[in-house]
Parts: sequence; structure tokens; C-alpha cells
Amino acid sequence: MKKRLTNMKMKKFTGFLMAILAVTVLYSCSNDDSNGGDDSARVKVRMTDAPGDYKSVFVNVTDVMIKSDASASEEEAWVSLTGVQTGMYDLLTLTGGVTQLLADAEVEAGYLSEIRLVLGDDNYLILNDESRQELSTPSAQQSGLKIKVDQELEAGQEYEFLLDFDVDKSIVSAGNSGGFILKPVIRATATAETGTIIGEVHPTNFQSEITAQSATTTISAYTNANGEFALNGVPAGIYKVTIKPSLLSGFQVKTINNIEVTTNGTIDLEPIFLD
Repeated sequence: MKKRLTNMKMKKFTGFLMAILAVTVLYSCSNDDSNGGDDSARVKVRMTDAPGDYKSVFVNVTDVMIKSDASASEEEAWVSLTGVQTGMYDLLTLTGGVTQLLADAEVEAGYLSEIRLVLGDDNYLILNDESRQELSTPSAQQSGLKIKVDQELEAGQEYEFLLDFDVDKSIVSAGNSGGFILKPVIRATATAETGTIIGEVHPTNFQSEITAQSATTTISAYTNANGEFALNGVPAGIYKVTIKPSLLSGFQVKTINNIEVTTNGTIDLEPIFLD
């Protein structure tokens, strides 16, 4: 009788161990599946703006797409990112270091050739006299603006790309019609491969335009209400930083030379006092 009971206990114990093993294997498989096989990378796309002489510039973002195979046929190569934050954006609010997240998606690891920003047809600007002017955007409506990236995406890594929309260069007069055409000029940078210049300008009761210039790159932004500014996506190099206050302020333009920007570094300038 004791031997029979012992055998029954052993069978129960063995069954218990098998159940634990089965749960462990299932959890392990589930956990592996959730990692996606470690064959994807995360891509974030943000938008910011170089300043322009307008009160507002609204663009209608309808899609953000990527192209991996540079040799593939034109339309087959493009894929829309998931979860694109479509909508109307005032570019002139995206300055002083402010950026707008457009997409945050998991993509297949590998080569990324280009990013395409697709705009709708409802784009317009507000002039300084408060009048509204529609923006004709023929190229953006048809296929979107293509921006070269040339980046290898490694599995399990996160990549953030900054699209710097140059308003002054993007808006052109439509000749004798008096209208305006939007021909987007956008600079794309991988934020991990660039640096940032930040600082503050005093007095703060007016806006100043901040420009960093090297032999190959020019990046601009306005100060915010607190006099603060941030120049994002600045390639490594030596820069001249120019502070141009509003003409109505009566202050002079100020220049700071030999500002060295390093990859993935932030240069915090000392408070700048205008005279």
C-alpha cells in the first residue's frame, strides 16, 4: 500500500514539473515573439523650422514615407510609416528649439535611402498685415518631397531624423499674379550624428534671430518669449553664431566666433547681452 501511494505521489510530482516546464516554454516563446526576432529598428521623424518673415505658415502633412531600396521602381519602393501624425502645422511655432513629432514606427532593419514628406493641398501663410495667402504646392501634392538620408539601420536601435523646413527658401513669389508657391526646401539630419547649440539672449522683450554658419552649413532659429533658443541638427564643425535682434529694438547685431560643435554634443553658450 505504501509503495502504491509513493508511486502516485511521484506521478503527481512529475506531472507538476511537466506543467511548470510547459508554462516556462510557452512564456519563453511568447517573449521571443514580442521582440520581433530582433530584426527591426525604431524610426522617429521630427519637423522643425528655419525662420521666415511671415506671421504664420501652415502646412498640411498627410503622410511620411520611407524608401529602402534605391534601385527599386519609383512607386513600389515607398512605404508609409505607421502612426503618422497628420494635420495642419504652423511652421513658425517650430522654432527656438521646438520640434513636432510626425512619426514613430518600427521598420525593418537595413538600408534607409530616403524619407518623403507628403503635403496636402490646404497650405497657406498669414502675412504680417494679418492677410491670408494660399500656397500653391504642385510638387508636394503629386508625390511628396523626397529627402536623402542614406542611413544603415541596425536591428534593435532607435534612429531620430530631424526635418528642418527652411521657410524663407521654400516660399517664392508667383510672379505678376501676386500669389505664392510652396517649393519645400528641407534639410534632413540624424540627430545622433549632429550636435546642438543652446543659449539665451537678453533683453527678452523682443525676438532675435540666431544663425550658426560654417563653410558648408547655415542653421537659424528665433528666440522664444524667455529669450531662449536651440539650434538642433548641427553637423560637427566650427561655427560663427550671429545674433540679429529685431530692428525695432535698437540693439546691434552680435557675433560669436569659433563655436565648436561635436557629434551628439550640446554647446551651452553663456547668456548673451546685447548692446
